[in-house]
Amino acid sequence: MKYDRLILGYHGCTAADARIILSGNSFHQSENDYDWLGAGIYFWERGPDRALRFIQQKLKRKKSHAKPAVVGALIQLGTCFDLLDTHNTRGLRATYQRFVRAMESANVPIPTNAGAAPDHKLRRLDCAVLNYYLAQSPHYQTVRGCFHEGAEAFPGSGIRTEAHIQIAVRDPACIIGTFRPTMIKS
Repeated sequence: MKYDRLILGYHGCTAADARIILSGNSFHQSENDYDWLGAGIYFWERGPDRALRFIQQKLKRKKSHAKPAVVGALIQLGTCFDLLDTHNTRGLRATYQRFVRAMESANVPIPTNAGAAPDHKLRRLDCAVLNYYLAQSPHYQTVRGCFHEGAEAFPGSGIRTEAHIQIAVRDPACIIGTFRPTMIKS
């Protein structure tokens, strides 16, 4: 489905990488086996604070002293595999079955999602199935998904403190421009 929709996305990175990106160079495409939406350049839709907290947590885990930063981008979704569209999520069920058969016939173990419950942040199975599907449908330029992540906002709540919409840009031509967002400190 073609999305003639523009969105603002926010990418967490180091200050050094932000300078490189804002000087006109391209973003680095992520190809980790645990990326939630498969290979792509990752953004939080309308989420500059979430992008900043992501890079802060990543640098802390790596014990890095690099300075965190956020780069904003104007993104044209183009031909988007949108996981908020039930047509696409229904299609993933059939893809999963084909993926399992392919893995079994190749005698390769099927990846699993891992990490602490309930978030399971290492989404190896999700990544593998999405990459498998998208390799057969290379016309998709972006992938978009909604994730309910984090603790309850308050006791008994279905609202999560880190819920977000994430975008994986597979075609860098969808990134129309970049900017340095003004971050509000709380």
